[in-house]
Amino acid sequence: MTRPADEPAATRYRAFISYSHADDRFSRWLHRRLESYRLPADSNGRAERLAPVFLDRAELAAGPDLSAQVKDALAASDALVVVCSPAAAASRWVAQEIALFRERHPDSPVLAALIAGEPDEAFPAPLLRHGGADFEPLAADFRKEGDGRRLALIKIMAGLTGLPLDRLVQRDAQARQRRVMAVTAAASLLSVVLAFLLMTALRERAEAQRQRADAEGMVEFMLTDLRDRLKGVGRLEIMESVNRKAMEHYASDRNLADLPADMLQRRARLLIAMGEDDRAAGKTAQAAQDFAEAYRVTADLLARQPDNPERLFNHAQSEYWMGSVPFDQGDKARTRPHWSAYLDLAGKLVAMEPGKLEWQRELGYAQANMCALAQFKPVEPDKALDHCGKASRVAGDIARAHPDDLAAQIDYASNIAWHADASRLAGKGDAAVTLRQDQVSLTRTLADRYPRDMRALEALLKAEIGLAMTYSELGQLEPARSAARQALEVSDRLVAQDPDNERWLTLRKRANGLIADPASKGKIKEGTR
Repeated sequence: MTRPADEPAATRYRAFISYSHADDRFSRWLHRRLESYRLPADSNGRAERLAPVFLDRAELAAGPDLSAQVKDALAASDALVVVCSPAAAASRWVAQEIALFRERHPDSPVLAALIAGEPDEAFPAPLLRHGGADFEPLAADFRKEGDGRRLALIKIMAGLTGLPLDRLVQRDAQARQRRVMAVTAAASLLSVVLAFLLMTALRERAEAQRQRADAEGMVEFMLTDLRDRLKGVGRLEIMESVNRKAMEHYASDRNLADLPADMLQRRARLLIAMGEDDRAAGKTAQAAQDFAEAYRVTADLLARQPDNPERLFNHAQSEYWMGSVPFDQGDKARTRPHWSAYLDLAGKLVAMEPGKLEWQRELGYAQANMCALAQFKPVEPDKALDHCGKASRVAGDIARAHPDDLAAQIDYASNIAWHADASRLAGKGDAAVTLRQDQVSLTRTLADRYPRDMRALEALLKAEIGLAMTYSELGQLEPARSAARQALEVSDRLVAQDPDNERWLTLRKRANGLIADPASKGKIKEGTR
């Protein structure tokens, strides 16, 4: 707001700010706040701003007569605000400006804004004497140990406007309350649609902590209830879209190391969910990257709290998924360290809380994984039978205890499948066929019971293919072809639901191959998880 050199000196200022160069930053802040302050509305509803306010380095033209311009501005100002500090007390320019203002306006208000030091070392001498007598200026203490910036600023405004301080304080409190109420109302509305607009308005400074809690709760919903429902529908592209939207929440936090442990853990769970979906879509490299990033986080959190069951559980999940990619690639050597670690962690959880069903389930998963791994070349039939037998017992107990839990029933079906393969490798062909038939019977019941849940149909598809391949391995080609035809019918239903699901397309191709040549060899990975 620089005044042109030819502007008339009669321009009026609401106030003149006198300050030392050392206090330039605060003085500029004060200047902005004063000029932006809106006075209470008059009887006609009009509300003027407290402007203009003179600040010499913002106002002076580039003319040679600096002193003349300062004098003009002081003469044209209704009040004087002195920024008080030890530097101001030592400034001869501040002293001259106070003296000149008092000379021109002996009855106008002179306000002191104390920002540093004690009054006896911060108030310029001319500020304390007026008309040959000691003078106590109207002071506002901006220091933290004083009034603080908010109240001190209101005191300055009261002195400049002549309005009662309590009225301005009440007005400021009402304005703050209106702002808080507005933000609270916006946040409440946001929570209703947060599943689809998760990241909207999280950067609002007010109510930031509460909004963060709302967003974290929605991520948890996406990882649990919403994810389970989408799995039932079987649309990978929808699940991927939800995952990426949730990840935007964490992308806004550039320094992840500063996030609380629970938020880091939830982010790791989201990465695992993304990796699981990428794996199902055939994006092996991306899945491995997602799992590796989650693994680093859960390993670090476990190192911080090695006896925390939740940290043990979450890192166990990372160990499983880290082993799943090399397992898919038939790499036994790279899979074994991760799945052995998973078994150890599950054992620790059961040892800590033997009666907790969730930990028993994890131990069953881990045993099933080791059963599957033992069937890779070089085949270890005795180890496979041992691990499979333990896994089947745990999964069977859980399934019988929770007959309405679809996931528990599918887990049991997968364990039956691995047990069947282990029996066949051990030379127990009849037992293998019986177990495979049990698996088909169980999954067919699930598919009938949950006709719209693609997880149940996929479990039936795997069971039919597994039975066909078991017959094929035992040389019973016609039963193998019959089971493969049943599998093809199920695969057609799945592919119709999601034509881009790489896993279902691969299974349908396997079924077609068994129909064409039931003597073909190969192994279907049941996917114990």
